[in-house]
Amino acid sequence: MICGPMNGWFEQPCECETESSEMQSRILLIDDDEQVLGVVREGLERAGFQVFCARDGRIGLESARSLLPDLVVTEVVLPGMDGMELCRQIKSSGGTAAVPVMFLTVRSSEMDQIAGLSLGADDYLAKPPHLQLLVHRVQALLRRREQAAVNSSALTLHGIEMNRQYYSAWVGKQTLDLTRTEFELLWTLIAQPGRPFSRHELLDFARGQHTSAMERTIDVHVKSLRQKLGTLGSLVETVRGIGYRMARP
Repeated sequence: MICGPMNGWFEQPCECETESSEMQSRILLIDDDEQVLGVVREGLERAGFQVFCARDGRIGLESARSLLPDLVVTEVVLPGMDGMELCRQIKSSGGTAAVPVMFLTVRSSEMDQIAGLSLGADDYLAKPPHLQLLVHRVQALLRRREQAAVNSSALTLHGIEMNRQYYSAWVGKQTLDLTRTEFELLWTLIAQPGRPFSRHELLDFARGQHTSAMERTIDVHVKSLRQKLGTLGSLVETVRGIGYRMARP
């Protein structure tokens, strides 16, 4: 049911598929308009996302660097630092360059859109959007990011570096002596930190689909992997009733 408009913003129960509490993606929402923050935050939270808010461009940049969210949604017109400069700095920093940025803004001219996208923004949406459209665009960006991570040839997280081309992994100057199964297991977990994987999924990724191995054999591989990671082994977390996940940064 669609409720009444709020200055052009339409509130309605989101019919999109929601994320489970174990798999919530983190979204940083930056806008100095309290009403916009309230409506958009509620819509995204209804869809199952975890939302953090900032009301100033500089604070938003600091939050992006400290939180490393899965997505930044920002206005262009902001106090402290405008959204264009915010996007430029996020995309030019090694720590945040992979974080998708979506503009949700009153600046809707074609030139504004070209300027934003040329700075590396991943999407550009004019206010006021239909909330369900916004949620679908957010979900599309997050899927694209996950796929890019899976298809990458190199990954880095928590000081663990991996290179698929050479099937090598290391922490600092220490090379990790991993079996192929352990490498695939670690790669799968690092590519999507925070996402719980079932034992069956991990077996498929690590040893190929239609493997005849029993699901519980993954526990043996995880135990060995944790031992080889040393003090970082605790970052491979057990998710009760599901399987395992890599801790978020």
